[in-house]
Amino acid sequence: MDVLTQNFSLYGEGFWGTVKLTVYSSLLALGVGVVMAGFRVAPVRALRVVGTAWVTVLRNTPLTLLFFAMLLGLPRFGVALPFELFAVLALGCYTSAFICEAVRSGINTVPVGQGEAARSLGMTFGQTLGAVVLPQAFRSVIAPIGSTLIALTKNSAIAGSFSVVELLSTYKTLSENGYSVIWSFVWIAVGYLILTLTISALFHAMERRWGVAR
Repeated sequence: MDVLTQNFSLYGEGFWGTVKLTVYSSLLALGVGVVMAGFRVAPVRALRVVGTAWVTVLRNTPLTLLFFAMLLGLPRFGVALPFELFAVLALGCYTSAFICEAVRSGINTVPVGQGEAARSLGMTFGQTLGAVVLPQAFRSVIAPIGSTLIALTKNSAIAGSFSVVELLSTYKTLSENGYSVIWSFVWIAVGYLILTLTISALFHAMERRWGVAR
């Protein structure tokens, strides 16, 4: 307990950093993921190509390599941003590929007749997707999206290796101050456990409220 009580502010700063990183990256991943899912099922071939390329490249790129590309590559092109923002971009873009595929699988569960009925009423593809298809698709992908965001939370630990303040980065200071490495990591693990269990409980409640009965 001494590691925690004597370094509570350090753990608190790291915990809050992970919370912010998770929230901002999740919002980016959800927004981009839904848009790319729309591209993947769009009637315009160019949009489908963009969506497919986005998913294929990001799903097959190691997240650490993406961090290097964002943090070290973009500044070479004159893009100067705080490391925290680079980390959000890397995590959000990477996770958006998995969100995209989860949402697309949900879209495929919606009967084709729903879209045809909407188009017969004069609705555009965007209107059909937003007002008819996505609300129904959302109900079937609550659990997969929740699992993906839990994975994002754990993946945020990589940001600590790139000068971003988050939970895992606290071990460096603790190790330099001579604290037990084992207990330092135990409390770091507890912090991640609190976050993942919170996300799990939130999505479990959403699934009970809106999920498709199986």
